[in-house]
Amino acid sequence: MKNLKLKAARASLDMSQEELANRIGVSRQTISAIEKGDYNPTIKLCIAICRELGRTLDDLFWEEEAQHPI
Repeated sequence: MKNLKLKAARASLDMSQEELANRIGVSRQTISAIEKGDYNPTIKLCIAICRELGRTLDDLFWEEEAQHPI
């Protein structure tokens, strides 16, 4: 599943994938893969991303459950 919340948070700070990647010590491709939903980051990487973007884990990585009728 795509991580549009991460992409939006990064974009709101006018930060490129490359800049975020450099700040947290990963490749640009890693950030791209997370945003595309092709890579499931470790909790350590999630925390580093959140700190850099000033967001919480819930803000960026919590998936809302679909509402199912009873």
